[in-house]
Amino acid sequence: MNDTTITNPKHIAIIMDGNGRWARAKGLPRTLGHKRGMDCVRSMVEACSDKNIEALTLFAFSTENWRRPEKEVGYLMELFLLMMRNEVKKLHKNNVILRIIGNRDRF
Repeated sequence: MNDTTITNPKHIAIIMDGNGRWARAKGLPRTLGHKRGMDCVRSMVEACSDKNIEALTLFAFSTENWRRPEKEVGYLMELFLLMMRNEVKKLHKNNVILRIIGNRDRF
C-alpha cells in the first residue's frame, strides 16, 4: 500500500451536537433540529452499510443534556423511543447490531 491509497474505515464515530442551534439559526423550533438530526442518523446508517463500515458510534445524549428544559428532554426521549420502534427491526433485518452504551439508568 502506498500513501495515495485510501481505504474505508472500519469504525466511524459521530458526536451529535448542534441540531438545536442549527434550527434556531434558521428560525425553526429546536425540536425540528432534533428531528432533522435523527433523519441524518438514518442516512449515516445507510451510508455505513453501503460502504461496508463495520461500526458506527453515535454520541447522542450526554449527562449535561438532562439539564435542558423538561419539555425538550421529554421530546428527545420520545424521539428516541420512536426511532427504536420504527428502526430497530429494520436494523436487525440488515444485520446491524444496536448497542446502547454509557449510563442508561435514567432511560
